Amino acid sequence: MADVQVGVVGAGIVGLAIARRLARTRPDLRVTVLEKEDRVAVHQTGRNSGVAHAGLYYAPGSLKATLCRRGIVKLREYCHDRNLPYVECGKIVVARSAAELAALDEIERRATANGVPGLRRLTPGGLREIEPHAAGIAALHSPTTAITDFGAVARAFADDVVAAGGELRFGFEVERLNRTGDRVTAVSPHDRVTFDRLVICAGLHSDRVARLAGDTAAPAIVPFRGEYLRLLPSRTDLVRGLIYPVPDPRYPFLGVHFTRRVDGGVDIGPNAVLALAREGYRWRDVRPADVWETVRWPGFRRLAREHWRTGARELYGSAVRRAFIKEARSFVPELAPSDVVRAPAGVRAQAVDPDGSLVDDFRITRIGPIVSLRNAPSPAATSSLAIAEHVTATL
Repeated sequence: MADVQVGVVGAGIVGLAIARRLARTRPDLRVTVLEKEDRVAVHQTGRNSGVAHAGLYYAPGSLKATLCRRGIVKLREYCHDRNLPYVECGKIVVARSAAELAALDEIERRATANGVPGLRRLTPGGLREIEPHAAGIAALHSPTTAITDFGAVARAFADDVVAAGGELRFGFEVERLNRTGDRVTAVSPHDRVTFDRLVICAGLHSDRVARLAGDTAAPAIVPFRGEYLRLLPSRTDLVRGLIYPVPDPRYPFLGVHFTRRVDGGVDIGPNAVLALAREGYRWRDVRPADVWETVRWPGFRRLAREHWRTGARELYGSAVRRAFIKEARSFVPELAPSDVVRAPAGVRAQAVDPDGSLVDDFRITRIGPIVSLRNAPSPAATSSLAIAEHVTATL
């Protein structure tokens, strides 16, 4: 029986998890990962908060809910087996006023339906027992929400791919996909390779690569930069674990929050502002072609018309540190502007449908021999091993 050639575009944590699963599934599969950078986990995987989500927010029955719950169990086991950092520091979701209690009730309902273990509703006194510097009228505690180093996890996945006989090809930027019958050829400026099956996990460029494959369906990717501040080492005692506000239910973003890192640091953020490049991690990172592609997408124009006031408020918060901190102080009042320094930013590959709605669930499609992940933001890193099972079954 001839070997089956399978390609995966993208060496982020999801692409590597899929490649790992495929390479270990059948001895006749020959798996090749194509990555335009010179190493793994350069973009979203290496620039996120490191939170392993327990599944609090996601609509019961959705792919996010199902794969997150399975994924965090598998991720925990994997990190323990490979001696990778994994700390169940727990998470508090804080209601700051009576107006947020209904939304907190809904989060508790969803989390319970999703099977999140150990949930506990807290009074103000109970909140202070867990997070002495936090303030709110009520809170929800998820003790199994954890932190890890997703870059390290991705590198371990890459090692597993190679150990199972797979190959990682760096510096391979896919500029064309040519289909001939049931086979597809990926073409870079300097090389080409032909596959029997192809999985697209291109993150910030997932919609572009999917279109190369003939998958012209919505949504499109709109890049949102998330900027962070970092507590000075002398002030990390303000936070024991993870402290989140009740998020605005209109958006898939979770609001400015406090995140303890596995190295002992604490980050505050992110906000969500339109990035002026798909990989626009700094304000000076501007690609006019990326901006034009974003603003001409009908979904973005509808999104902007409906939510420009929120966007303007986020922009102001990113431009003025004191205004950015104002949000965080609403539930950790002792925070002061002098307690923080700037931290590296990330860019979220947010999918937007033509009607202007922000896509909230994972979006996975198949055309012939090609499977495309067109929307895989948080909790994709947490869910990566479960996403790999799902996509392998789809293939």
